[in-house]
Amino acid sequence: MVELQTTLPDSTHTQRKQPEKPRVYCQENGHNRKIISNLHQLNQVFRPTPWLFNSHMQLMFLSARKNNKAQAYDHTELLTMSDGGQTALAWMGYDLPVTTPTIVVLHTLTGSPQSMQELVVDLHQTTGWRIVLCVRRGHAEMPLTQPQFNIFGSVHDLHEQLSVIQARLPESTLYGVGSSAGSGLLVRYLGVMGQESRFHAAFAYSPGYNTDTGFDHVHPFYSRYMAKKLLRKFVEPNIGTISHLPTAARLRSVRNLSEFNHHAFEFAGYSSYEKYANDINPMNVFTHISVPMMVLNAEDDPVCNIQNVKPYLDTMRSMPNLILVTTAHGSHCAHYEGWRAKSWAARLIGQYLKTVHELSLNRLAE
Repeated sequence: MVELQTTLPDSTHTQRKQPEKPRVYCQENGHNRKIISNLHQLNQVFRPTPWLFNSHMQLMFLSARKNNKAQAYDHTELLTMSDGGQTALAWMGYDLPVTTPTIVVLHTLTGSPQSMQELVVDLHQTTGWRIVLCVRRGHAEMPLTQPQFNIFGSVHDLHEQLSVIQARLPESTLYGVGSSAGSGLLVRYLGVMGQESRFHAAFAYSPGYNTDTGFDHVHPFYSRYMAKKLLRKFVEPNIGTISHLPTAARLRSVRNLSEFNHHAFEFAGYSSYEKYANDINPMNVFTHISVPMMVLNAEDDPVCNIQNVKPYLDTMRSMPNLILVTTAHGSHCAHYEGWRAKSWAARLIGQYLKTVHELSLNRLAE
């Protein structure tokens, strides 16, 4: 039986070497117990891939694997948003029966169909369900048809994308999965929409929590590397579109993620950092989430530091539908197990969503 936890491990504990069982935090209630009892991974030791012997190796392997995948989507379609902006949907299993559930995946900070393909394929294989990746503005080399780009995504754009998905598949139950920055967009959508959310349940993988302070805790190497990547992928290709912005010059000279975030507000369509920071922060609305949600963080994550959880742990444990899982290892979105480096996280995500789906069907049948 899984023992529920009440406190996070301290910083020295996160550097331990021995594999351990996941740590589970949630409100003690019957619904959560039913879910946990069906997820055997939570009662078994998570043993990371032996040759990925630390969080940096795991992250390097994840990055290399992202770049070596041939495209395996059924098709990708472009969508025009109500303001003329362009987004996309990348489908896998599109032609499955219309009643088959659909998992909507929200990608990482610089994500694309190629970089998210491993997770999409793994979820499809684990569940047998339809998967659709919601691609944000400016990603996957899409041109910015409007001078507006938010590294954390737009709730309004996501709402429009979900409207298209639901109109095509009115008999399909939708589930949401957010990876890294995509989990922030997922939480913002769930919190803003509340009872009106189109998702029946959700999974947040490696979230960073408070966007106003989270970048301050990113390992310096990754903070510099990711800031350069944001400049290369999104700022420089669109400099002609945004050069009129007063903050454009400062944005081009940033050295880390925190600086990028503080100078990106005009690029995202805001007149001040304060308005931008308030709107993009998922922790401002996360208590309004009404659907079941599981959250997974690794305690050795060098990007989304486990200490980001601390200010919110008690509140999360008081929410009846939320389950937080932490693991000693797993780095950032890199929970690999076995010699062949299969995703432990994708297996957990798939089993969680299938369990919630089955419990929902059982309640309807009663």
